[in-house]
Amino acid sequence: MKSLLIFMVFAVLCASSPAFAQGYGFEHTFKHLQFERPVLLTAPPDGTDRLFVIEQAGRVLWFDNRLNVAGSDVHVALDISGGKVRRKGNEEGLLGLAFHPDFADNRYVYLHYSASKPRRNVVSRWTMENDTGVILPKSEHVILEVEQPFGNHNGGDIHFGPDRFLYITLGDGGAGGDPHGNGQNLTTLLASILRIDVDHPQDGKPYGIPQDNPFINTPNARSEIYAYGLRNVWRFSFDSKTGTLWAGDVGQNAKEEIDIIAAGGNYGWNPREGFSPYNGGTKTPDMIDPIVEHGRNEAASITGGYVYHGNALPQLQGAYIYGDYVTGIIWRLRYDGQQVTEHEQIGNVPEIASFGVDAKGELYICSLRGRIYKLTPK
Repeated sequence: MKSLLIFMVFAVLCASSPAFAQGYGFEHTFKHLQFERPVLLTAPPDGTDRLFVIEQAGRVLWFDNRLNVAGSDVHVALDISGGKVRRKGNEEGLLGLAFHPDFADNRYVYLHYSASKPRRNVVSRWTMENDTGVILPKSEHVILEVEQPFGNHNGGDIHFGPDRFLYITLGDGGAGGDPHGNGQNLTTLLASILRIDVDHPQDGKPYGIPQDNPFINTPNARSEIYAYGLRNVWRFSFDSKTGTLWAGDVGQNAKEEIDIIAAGGNYGWNPREGFSPYNGGTKTPDMIDPIVEHGRNEAASITGGYVYHGNALPQLQGAYIYGDYVTGIIWRLRYDGQQVTEHEQIGNVPEIASFGVDAKGELYICSLRGRIYKLTPK
């Protein structure tokens, strides 16, 4: 997400965009629920049909996945908004949540949030009670802390991959144009996607390094890094069928991009923005181009999504669904490993902060206006 100032162009851009191209609409799914800046929806891997929503200020909420759920049925799992979470501007706050693959047994929940003194990103493990759904406030075990020079470009997403390792996004440190040169610097964790082993700590740290991490034997490089040269990945996800790692990387002045992330990949920031040079930069042979880029007529702050594997929308089966926070446009995208075979607008939802999926693979959209939406066939 970017500064709220960029939202001023929203109405102009949307006026020229088809609201529901290709026969899709959207609905306010849980009509009795209203959230305060919801930035993530997800479901636990425990056989229940619960949904968890995190609010940017620092609350973790859950409720049963049924259309008529009432506001009184929303439970507060955790509230760390009273000082632990730094929430200033548009991009700091409680930004990510992931359940351990063995959550049904160990009840471990991982959060990614902004903190103060010093300004930093924190990834920590918490424990949830079995029966109540309460995350124990005193159970926090800090896994990783990374200092941030500025308040924007925090990344903030976390997911367990099919390999059971924890993947973490960190932006380039903020301001504009990567003034500290973090994008092409393997000695910093910033501007990267990290991959760590939270189940096997080593060398006095609360995590281990997977032995096949790409830079584990590179002199002076941080061994946690899985891919780099990323400006500010705002939402990434694994295809639940193929394991492919998709990411939406927010651009600087001209281009937004969708990337397929590979181990050891260099995605070009800041010599490159999308397919183009940035500020006179040069493309080196190791730099990987995005599979799709958008100019400012279509997108200004990309929000990565998910490959759809639900049952409600068979036309979307196997397509990557993503959107843009500023214009509200939603696209479906198909990629065969070599080229894009389908790419079209399918709808429009205001202020898209995040996509999410439930236990059945159905797709949801979190809007910063406080509502959860769902794509529907017209």
